[in-house]
Amino acid sequence: MTEKMYNQCVNLYADNVYRFIWKNLRHEEDAKDIVQSAFEKLWINRAQVAEGKEKSYLFTIAYHQMIDHIRKNKRVDLHETFGDEVLGNTKQPNAIGHQNLMRALDQLNELQKSLVMLKDYEGYSYQEIGEITGLNESQVKVYLHRARITLRNYLVSPENVL
Repeated sequence: MTEKMYNQCVNLYADNVYRFIWKNLRHEEDAKDIVQSAFEKLWINRAQVAEGKEKSYLFTIAYHQMIDHIRKNKRVDLHETFGDEVLGNTKQPNAIGHQNLMRALDQLNELQKSLVMLKDYEGYSYQEIGEITGLNESQVKVYLHRARITLRNYLVSPENVL
């Protein structure tokens, strides 16, 4: 990988990687640190990264670093610590719906949450998600299906309906 190709990767994928990490952590500075670290690892290992696999490599590295970060800071509940600052204290009509969706996502474990974000928010294929998470395609489908059932059950329960 040349310096030019690396810079193209930064331009093409930095926002997507950041958005994915931020949606999972909901902490801006930690997300920025993980993205920066992922790009640093890409640069260090640029000779081993196959051409055309840069995106998958970045998301894989960022995903694993995010999981490590979550495990390391498991005792800290960022949602309670940062509250409205992270979710945005908006007065829009759908702010309640957004908050319900965030609470529903909090019902999922880290893997399920990551799968939902990669598939439904970022639009990756099952195969790409498998490469990023280290799961096979069947596992991705099963875990994603279970996550969606959990989300549906949470969102349609009477206490969570708008």
